[in-house]
Amino acid sequence: MTTSYDCTAAEQRAAGLEHAQRAIREHKCVVVPTDTVYGIAADAFSPLAVTLLLASKGRSRKMPPPVLIPRLNALDGLATDVPAEARRLAEAFWPGGLTLILHAQPSLDWDLGETKGTVALRIPADDVAQDLLTLTGPLAVSSANRTGQAAAQTAADAEAQLAESVEVYLEGGPRPAEGAEALPSTIVDATAVPLRVVRQGAISLERLREVVPGVLGVGEEPSAVEPPETPGTAESSETAETPAVDDSPRN
Repeated sequence: MTTSYDCTAAEQRAAGLEHAQRAIREHKCVVVPTDTVYGIAADAFSPLAVTLLLASKGRSRKMPPPVLIPRLNALDGLATDVPAEARRLAEAFWPGGLTLILHAQPSLDWDLGETKGTVALRIPADDVAQDLLTLTGPLAVSSANRTGQAAAQTAADAEAQLAESVEVYLEGGPRPAEGAEALPSTIVDATAVPLRVVRQGAISLERLREVVPGVLGVGEEPSAVEPPETPGTAESSETAETPAVDDSPRN
């Protein structure tokens, strides 16, 4: 049975987080606020839960969900061959509106869909989301809406679309906060150097270049920017296979 909790009230927030943790453990889906819009979340390591998430949205395996993590040190547990430039961006902009596409650890027992061996990672700057992630560990999360419909900005908006396909709805008020611009995360392909923005969002290219000057903008060729030399880099973004990622407004 679907249950909704008002996380602006301390007692309901505690009960809601406990129920959501239990639902995640049972391979069910929950809806949680993030710093962008509301997300539908499932255990990233449960193929059944991820399948239910995609089915709830009406989405195929060709658009795998990104994974939200609770802390920076989870990066190396889920990704491999992390470029130093990607690590600098993570340290500068996490928690926040930056998603990094990286090579997934090949030893991980998970199935997010047709990822082409990559994983898209982010730490959200939202207290409710972070509290849940601390309890559950990494979560596969996509925007809490049916494919083709408007992204949910409250849990009630999400429930109107997703109904009983979700076990727990955590209501935390409008996301983004009232008066704030609704921007998705900026997605950066960090599977090769130079890094490349594949979707512009909350973190501008100018801000990214303050940390990593050689980041390429959307559709920009390597010759357009003079990145700093990186010793030992054999692969460029021109030769790397384009990674798969859910490109919905939520991420």
